[in-house]
Amino acid sequence: MMLYAISGMGVNMLNLMMGSYLCSALIAGGFAQKDLPFQTYTGNDLVVAGLWALFTLIAKIVDGVIDIPMASFTDQLKSRFGRRRPSIVIGLVPMIAAYLLFLVIPNPSGATLINTIYYGILLVIFYSFYTLTMVTYYATFTEIVETERERSIISNTKSVCDILYFILGYVVVRMLLNGINIRIVALLVLPLVATMLIPLFMIKEKSSLDIDKSKSGESHSVHLFSSLRCTFKNKTFIKWMVVYSFMTFSVQLFLSGINEYFSSVGMSMMLVMMCAFAPVPLTLMLYNHIIKKHGFGAAFRYTLITYSIGMLAMFFVGLMGGGMAKTICSVITGLISSFAIGAMFAVAYSIPSQLAAEEEEKTNVTNSAMYFAVQGLFAGIATGIGTGVVLTALKKASENVPEGQVPAVAYITLIAAIGTIVSFVLTFILPKSLMKLGKKTDDKGSK
Repeated sequence: MMLYAISGMGVNMLNLMMGSYLCSALIAGGFAQKDLPFQTYTGNDLVVAGLWALFTLIAKIVDGVIDIPMASFTDQLKSRFGRRRPSIVIGLVPMIAAYLLFLVIPNPSGATLINTIYYGILLVIFYSFYTLTMVTYYATFTEIVETERERSIISNTKSVCDILYFILGYVVVRMLLNGINIRIVALLVLPLVATMLIPLFMIKEKSSLDIDKSKSGESHSVHLFSSLRCTFKNKTFIKWMVVYSFMTFSVQLFLSGINEYFSSVGMSMMLVMMCAFAPVPLTLMLYNHIIKKHGFGAAFRYTLITYSIGMLAMFFVGLMGGGMAKTICSVITGLISSFAIGAMFAVAYSIPSQLAAEEEEKTNVTNSAMYFAVQGLFAGIATGIGTGVVLTALKKASENVPEGQVPAVAYITLIAAIGTIVSFVLTFILPKSLMKLGKKTDDKGSK
């Protein structure tokens, strides 16, 4: 399970590079002057900001919408190699091609319509095939293990692996950007995508050419609209999506604007991120302890409140003057955030896979990929609003800010905190069955 959980790290790393570095590198606003030669393509804007904000929003919405036919594709695929392995390969190749083409500059002279359309189209292609690859991979979480405990283990292990690529992305990559341009760094990261070859060898799946759906009592896939109907009829899942969307908005806004934020407030991104990510395996143990004692609901609420406190603290520390006091306080904000970060990524894997498994047990319909696809739809809209609309507006508002005045991108952490507070409030609409998930029911520890 540990080896399998590592599989997605390389593909997720490309997604991190695209969302947190490459898209930001197309607009110079929000970066300190010293960072422009390394964290942007050319030191100038290459895209028309207003149109780029629209393209980014569209790309994320398309990413979310296309999750659904992509999920149906992998759930329904007929092949002598099964459903999942061919789907991973079909997604992987175009995604890598779009990533490489995104490093090309059609017109380096400045912000042009050609550049904007070029990068916008590539962004849609990248996210579409990233979706197929990862929705297929996540769908197997339901299929390669059998119990709630095993799904929890693989989800938590995947969350720890996420922290590893976050350390690579927000510490190692940021360190490289002190002297190497972002396009070169993006190429150095690319070989990590080979980790997605692991499932091709580990998934043991029979041919899906001759599945007999007429056998009663056996799990079977269903067509697109039937799969959608089954998923949207799950009221617990839809309520969870509302809560999850606000959390995703907050997290993705911060992660997508992380370079501009730290560049503008005079804090060490590498130091804060090390403090935020390094303790995560230990903080996940605390999170799982709370689940066992009080259930998922209590643990998730604790996570949201902790993250909100960390973001609010980071906002006020960012307004402080320089010096040792600011450095110490920034380290503290990173440590506070570490108690939430791992858990916030674990729920993205554990809850959909658990609800899909419960649904399959009741109805014999196997459509685990669709649960992740619908989650991707909600997350795509939330992320598009955060990274396409809000972040671009903050970046443009930060251009030519007089010295001594707080740039607009410094408010990223405040907005992120507000988003997770809203998510916390909305957890009270979730049913008790979900809130008590994982809680031990007797002294022997049975569930």
